[in-house]
Amino acid sequence: MNMRALDQQPSMGRRFGIMAAEGSEYFPIGSVVICETYHNKKLEGEVLAFDPIAKMLILKCPTMNGKAAQSDVHIVNLAYVRDVAVKKEATGGPSMMQSLNLSRLTTRTKANTDEKMRIANAMAAGVSPEGQKLFLVISKTFEDITWKGDTIVVMDRVTVSPPYRPENCSGVTSENSAAETQIRKIIEKHLKDQEMQEATLQSTNSTDRKSVV
Repeated sequence: MNMRALDQQPSMGRRFGIMAAEGSEYFPIGSVVICETYHNKKLEGEVLAFDPIAKMLILKCPTMNGKAAQSDVHIVNLAYVRDVAVKKEATGGPSMMQSLNLSRLTTRTKANTDEKMRIANAMAAGVSPEGQKLFLVISKTFEDITWKGDTIVVMDRVTVSPPYRPENCSGVTSENSAAETQIRKIIEKHLKDQEMQEATLQSTNSTDRKSVV
């Protein structure tokens, strides 16, 4: 759900907007209103909340990406609005907003916490920066990854020991050859990327030194 603030520069004179701002009964929760700014921009949406003192409206509007299951939420300052009209009065209570997926949030929070713990454990075990970088790279493909001392363990099937080269990758059993091959390829690509970054950095530093001379 996206949030936007409608904040247009005010000018002299208002019509219905000031009247509506003086009484909350003009904007009951669940009603549909149309706001027109001083720049002739119109905004139509369902009232989620209204503060008559601050003259602030919160509207739920159709999302700009066209997805019916999503909505945009606009915060409208009525001091910057030319006119407000109630298009549809609320006939009952406010419509229910889409509920949060608590299970997904809990899972995501746990995953983030677990990752930070793994990094902390790796640092405590004296793992080299190269090992920590490789761990993060592999974790983008395999979620089931952890440390056993300074050894990377993937799905309890493949281990990568220092100095974390392709030849240091081995499967726990012969049945894990496919996973081992995939992780070896990840390591090889990671090392090539590292070499390219170092070469680019050295080239940049060399060019900078020549410029100074």
